[in-house]
Amino acid sequence: AGNEALASPLRRSASVSVPLIGVGDVPPNNNKTKTTNMTMKSILMVLGAAAASLPRSGGFTFTISQDAGGRRRSRTPANTRLAMSGDGLDPSALRIMVNGMPGPMATAAAEACLRKGLSLSPVAMTGPDVEPTTTTVTDSVTGASADVRLVPATDEGRDEIVASLAGVRAAAGDEGVLAIDYTHPSAVNANAIFYAENSLPFVMGTTGGDRAKLTEDVSSRKAYAVIAPNMGKQIVAMQAGLEDLAAKFPAAFAGYKLEVTESHQKTKADTSGTAKAVVASLKKLSDDGFDLEEDIEMLRDDESSVAFGVSPEALKGHAFHTYTLASPDGSVQFQLKHNVEGRTVYAEGTADAVKFLATKVREGGEGKVYSMIDVLQAGALE
Repeated sequence: AGNEALASPLRRSASVSVPLIGVGDVPPNNNKTKTTNMTMKSILMVLGAAAASLPRSGGFTFTISQDAGGRRRSRTPANTRLAMSGDGLDPSALRIMVNGMPGPMATAAAEACLRKGLSLSPVAMTGPDVEPTTTTVTDSVTGASADVRLVPATDEGRDEIVASLAGVRAAAGDEGVLAIDYTHPSAVNANAIFYAENSLPFVMGTTGGDRAKLTEDVSSRKAYAVIAPNMGKQIVAMQAGLEDLAAKFPAAFAGYKLEVTESHQKTKADTSGTAKAVVASLKKLSDDGFDLEEDIEMLRDDESSVAFGVSPEALKGHAFHTYTLASPDGSVQFQLKHNVEGRTVYAEGTADAVKFLATKVREGGEGKVYSMIDVLQAGALE
């Protein structure tokens, strides 16, 4: 998963800072963006003007008015819907807020979104220690690109994030804005609550955090989300197969000892969520007292990873897993491996997941927490 940055919960505050650029503007070569403090009304006016160039279906009006007490209110038409293409969603009409850039997994997910015809939100969240900047995301396959303003999750930046979200919704409609999270394990739970309480459907690719609390927090708020430790199509299919095998043939490997080794890049702070999910199924097949937190061998140094089979050029982005079940006398051994170099398989699965989620949002009803197996079973993984 991501393990990049964004380790702070999000709050509203009084003033904001936004770039004086439009969606299509190219940032200067020094990658510094001039900012200015603005009122909430000015923020929404700037974003509304930028949004005028965004594709949408039919007419759209965004107004700023005042209530009886002089407070400013934003209003969007109740019947604003996503643009459609044929019988399905028009991916380009969606705006995807990819949080966690410039981290490599979040960046790869943003590139995959462009590759699959999705549009990026012009504003996204980054870590509290990252300087505010505008980055250009470019997909090397299609040549598609987009400028994204990265706003740190600091006291000064949080109000900008909330106000900018309102502006993006003004352009794309309430159903047209979704988020992808590849941030940091320490931010998982706070970020999920923020998404849920701001009615922002999201795909959580970041592992770690309190997973039981994560599911409960999102479910209790009836929010739309895809939460999974792994976004790769083939690995998800393997996980589904193991779950089915464990359900049909529990204790088939009774007495066998389980050993698990996983290698990831140095920047991955937590134990692999995929490894934990696979082990959960393997434990049902055997009666080994395997401890998820203590018994998984984690490799996070280059020398050990190379010895495990990782190519030197993939040390900054890989996921190598080996699961071994051995009989009590050692005469029989079963081994399962899945080795991935790079991030493409995860990034493209993430983009497919956000398109799946957008379809579920369009269908209406109460929000729900989906898994990547749900996405696979729906035929939504390309």
